[in-house]
Amino acid sequence: MCADGPRLGPLPVGDWDEEVLDALEEGRGSLLAPELREALDDRDAQRLSEILPNAITTMFHHPRLAGKFLAFVGAFLSDPALPRRWRELVVLRVAWRSGSTYEWLQHVRMAPRFEITTEEIEALSRAVDAFAWPPIEAALITATDQLVDDYSIDDPTWTALAAELDERQLLELPFVVGTYLCQAMAYNGLRVQLDPGLRSVSAPVLPPPTG
Repeated sequence: MCADGPRLGPLPVGDWDEEVLDALEEGRGSLLAPELREALDDRDAQRLSEILPNAITTMFHHPRLAGKFLAFVGAFLSDPALPRRWRELVVLRVAWRSGSTYEWLQHVRMAPRFEITTEEIEALSRAVDAFAWPPIEAALITATDQLVDDYSIDDPTWTALAAELDERQLLELPFVVGTYLCQAMAYNGLRVQLDPGLRSVSAPVLPPPTG
């Protein structure tokens, strides 16, 4: 978050048109909350604007991009190959490594749904060997670090992953890392402001500022 305000703020609901609502329909798979789906069924722009996060309403400046991107992310959310806990550990590590306070707080808030503890959230801000992760989770976090740093996964880490993950999961992992890193870059670059609900999230640590 930046005190100077967003570089590109959410599109005001008064500027929404049918293309925006069509984009949400295309990306329906990423809208898991029943109230969002009900508002979309009713094409209720005002209600949608009250419950959608800034991350999505900012994308409405480019509805065609928004629709296709939300549909893509929906594949990870609605029909994931990776267990949801493992995906969230990866996303939290991406958020920490990228310095994205917005992404970090979003997923800290969701972490209890996936049985991720406060101690584990704090551990994700430290070196992977500073916490007693199960071997597969240590490998997932290490792979995330390697993808962020080197755009690849080394052979020992790949071997550890391949011993536990099937082909679909192995393929999905770098796409999850890349997708959430892309989002973190957008949040940081556009200076997307925290939604009101995120300002009260109790996080054990916050990512270092990105400038």
